[in-house]
Amino acid sequence: MPTYNTDELKNRFIVIEGIDGAGTTTQVRLLGETLIARGFSCMVTAEPTMNHIGQLIRTILSGEDMVVPTTVAHLFAADRNEHLYGKNGIMESLKSGSLVISDRYVLSSLAYQGTTCGHRLPWLLNSAFPAPGLTLLFEVDPEICIARIRSRLKKEIYETLEFQRRVQTMYERMAYRLSNKGWRIERIDGSKDIESVQRQIESIVFAFLGFEC
Repeated sequence: MPTYNTDELKNRFIVIEGIDGAGTTTQVRLLGETLIARGFSCMVTAEPTMNHIGQLIRTILSGEDMVVPTTVAHLFAADRNEHLYGKNGIMESLKSGSLVISDRYVLSSLAYQGTTCGHRLPWLLNSAFPAPGLTLLFEVDPEICIARIRSRLKKEIYETLEFQRRVQTMYERMAYRLSNKGWRIERIDGSKDIESVQRQIESIVFAFLGFEC
């Protein structure tokens, strides 16, 4: 595995996390657009990725393929390793001077795979991945999230109220654990309207980057 200066991550790597339907994908896009409009070079990305490993994960999440939960945990870790260190990946972008905004990262695996197969394996698989500089964790009632998801044409296997409640609990447990290991995790009230959430995020992100919003 290549060796990089982790300060590159601390300074320019931002992750947005939350349960399904929390609004992370929308806000990652909006944040990327705002940063680019302000003159920043910015890579906007997501996990699972669109590479071949990520595509396999997506077929599993859609219910098209059936595998055991521990296999999914290994696949997410493999996808993340390629996302970080592969061609045109996160580290390459950071090294070029770009900001990187990712929709999900390590905390997502600790929450989702921690729920499906216990916390030990996901923690082991993800413990060597570097911390981002800033993680924004959305706090939204799972019932609100499920109501948002109902309008989607395609549903994923995790998109049930009972499961999302369990994932949210695991998010809290794992966020607490990562915070104790030095991760900077800020909470976002994702139950508000899109514009209000966007303002919350921009205020925190621009302060993190050392600029006025």
